[in-house]
This record gives sequence, C-alpha cells and structure tokens, in this order.
Amino acid sequence: MTALVMLLMVASLGIWPEPAAAQAAGDSLTVAQAVALARQANPMLRATRFKADAAAERIPQAGAWPDPQLSLALNNRMVGNLGATDDPMTMNEVQVTQMVPWPGKLGLGKERARRLANAEQLDAAEAERMLIARVKSIYYQLAYIDRAVVTMASTRELLRHFLEVSSAMYAVGTGLQQDVLQAQVAIARMTEDITVMQQERVAMGARLNALLGRAATEPIGGLELPEPSRELPNVDSLMRAAVEHRPALRAAAERLGAATAAYRGARRELYPDLMVSLGYGARPQFDNMATLMVGFSVPLWAGSRQLPMRREMRAMESMAQADLLNLNNETFAEIAERLAEAQRSRRLSDLYANAVLPQARAAVDASLAAYRVGRVNYMTLVDNQMTVNRYEIERVKLAAQYHGAVAEIEALVGAGVGGEQ
Repeated sequence: MTALVMLLMVASLGIWPEPAAAQAAGDSLTVAQAVALARQANPMLRATRFKADAAAERIPQAGAWPDPQLSLALNNRMVGNLGATDDPMTMNEVQVTQMVPWPGKLGLGKERARRLANAEQLDAAEAERMLIARVKSIYYQLAYIDRAVVTMASTRELLRHFLEVSSAMYAVGTGLQQDVLQAQVAIARMTEDITVMQQERVAMGARLNALLGRAATEPIGGLELPEPSRELPNVDSLMRAAVEHRPALRAAAERLGAATAAYRGARRELYPDLMVSLGYGARPQFDNMATLMVGFSVPLWAGSRQLPMRREMRAMESMAQADLLNLNNETFAEIAERLAEAQRSRRLSDLYANAVLPQARAAVDASLAAYRVGRVNYMTLVDNQMTVNRYEIERVKLAAQYHGAVAEIEALVGAGVGGEQ
C-alpha cells in the first residue's frame, strides 16, 4: 500500500525519467548533428548536386560553334592511269568547311543552358531544404516516441502496483474481483501500446538512418525535444520571405527565363546559317589553285520544322509561366497550413501545461486523499492518474508536431524562422 501511494505522489507531480539513452551524453544525437550528417551523406542529395554539376557543363557546349570539317581529295585522276599528272584539272586538294550560325542563335542557346543550370543548382538547394525538414520531422517524432514510452512504462508500473494491492485485498475479502480484472486488462492494454510504440520507433529509426546515409540498423541514442516556445512571424512575412528566398520558386523563374530564350531562339531558326569553305589544290605540273565557297541553308520545309518548333517553344514558355504561378500558390497555401499547425500545437501545449495538467494533477491529489479515507475505489484513483499521463504524452506529441511544422515552414520559406537555420 505504501509503495502505491508513493508512486502515485511521484506520478501526480509529473516527475518521469528521461529515456535511458538520453541519459548517456556520449550516446545522444542532437538535431544539429542529424542535419549535418544528412547534408554530408544523404545519397539522394549527392545525386541532385551531381545533376547540377552536369547541367553547368552544358553551358559552354550550347555557346560553341559547330566543329569545322576537314576534307582531303585526289581530284580528276585518270581511271586508266591514276598516277598521271599532266592534265591541268588533276590536283591534290585540302578543304576546310565551317558553318557559321546566324547571329544570336548561339547566344540564346547559351542563355537557355545557363538558366537551366541555375535552376538545377537551385533544385539541389531545394532538395537540401526539404531533406532537412524531413530529417527534423522524423527526429522529433522519434523524440516524442521515446518520451511517450517512458511515460507509458511508468503508468504500467503504477497499474502493476494497483494489481498487487487489489489482488491482496480480494484475497482477504475486502476487495472486488472486478478491480483485479480491470487492472489486468489495463496492464495488457498498456503493454500493447508500449509494444506498438517500440516497433514504430524501430521503423522510424530505420527511416532516419536512411536519410542520414547510414545503415538501417544503426542505433539512435537519446534525442532532444525543446519546448515549443518560439514566436513565429505572421503569414504575410513568411510569404514575402518565400518569394525572395525559396530555391524552388527561384528555379521556376529560371526555367521560365530559359523557356523564353528557347522561344526567341526558335524564332531565329528561319534565318539561314552560313557555310564557308576554303580549299587549296596542289597541281604537280601547273600552278596551284585556291577555292572559296559561301553557302547558306534554305528553310524549304519551314512548315514542318521551324514553324512547329516555334509553336512548341511558345507552348513551353506558357507552361513555365503556369508552373511558376502554381508553385507560388502552392507555397503560400502550404505556409499557411503549416503555420496554423505550429500555432495550434504551441497554444494547446501551453494550455495543457498551464491549465489542463495542473487541474488533472489536482484531481489526482483529491482522489488520493479520498482513497485514504475509503471514499473512492482504486480504479477512480488510477483513472485520474492515467488522465494526467495521457495529457503528458499529448503535450510531448504537440511539441514534436510544432517543431516538425516549423521545419517544414523553413523549407518552404528557404530560410530560418525565429533565428533557427
């Protein structure tokens, strides 16, 4: 009986130990360390960076002239005597041919490649931001699971003490069998909940390790979970920051610029490209000869090639404009949703901490006093304590949801909010 009363008094004060792994400083993982590991080792992030590097190498290619053509010829040889050189038309000729694109074509092609390369670089930055948000979200969910398991394990110990007391009272004829059965069911349910949470931690830990570029079975130690105390900027400030900083929006703008350059280049496809050839013919028994030829392409099939290309690039430009507008709208909507979620989690957490939990603990104290004089049964006492524990778990869950929402806001904005990067 004394052990139960002491445990109830401790529980009513909300004094629960931290996860065992968190007590060992050398076996802990801070959120900053997790983010640094993901930035360094995440394979998908590395792939996006390599993709951006590849796109940057296309810029000089797009602005380079076509390679010249070198031709060697033995002209006007007699079939019956290939070595004869007494004919004036017989010569050994070398010729160089260079295509000269119409002015502006290469420049626009290079501009398009440059903008697309910039977009790929920004995509890599966006991928990094989204990766960080994902890492933080899973990190804080794991931190919540650790703390919830500790609280549930303490509640189960409380129920076991209750089972011992109720069983002893039933054995001497002063208790009810119903109390014993209810205690056994409550312990089984709590064990089930703990098992589910522990398995969820295993799965969540494997997902976090995958984001960190580690083996799925790599152990994850104690995790931090600060209180949701930061004031967040209003939605208008966040939206303005997103327009200025979010890499995905800037990448969409770069792709629009690339599509515009591609359309301007397509309009120039009707203009002819020049072909310049220089030749030198060596005649063994006569004076040598030089040749200069100038030609140009003729857009004879413009209706099937150049004009459809122009319409295609125009449609691509319109698509890029629509994509940019849609991404703006989606960004603003997601910022508003995540901000509402963060504010809800923070306010509910404050409500639980300052109003609900104190009242629930007061109810435990009152039921404990009533139990001492036989006015309430054990189940009423334990129900009140389990209500406290439920709100404790919910408060921890709200803290994890708050920090996850803040991480997503930072990814959408493209910058830290409230001083966090």
